[in-house]
Amino acid sequence: MTKNITVRLPDDLAADAETVARVDGISLNETVKRSLLEEVERRRKNPEFKARLTKIIEEDRELLERLAK
Repeated sequence: MTKNITVRLPDDLAADAETVARVDGISLNETVKRSLLEEVERRRKNPEFKARLTKIIEEDRELLERLAK
């Protein structure tokens, strides 16, 4: 399953991304997808990010448990 999204980019960043895609011989969509995958993987390895994520998960769990009563 896929989800379509719209991203607004400054003209210079959009042009740079299009150039990267062209040089790599892939679509702009694939370039953006790969970049996001790389960023997500980088974040998953970041201990500070993981700590913030864990805090949010705990807060959400408390809220959901309270609402379920």
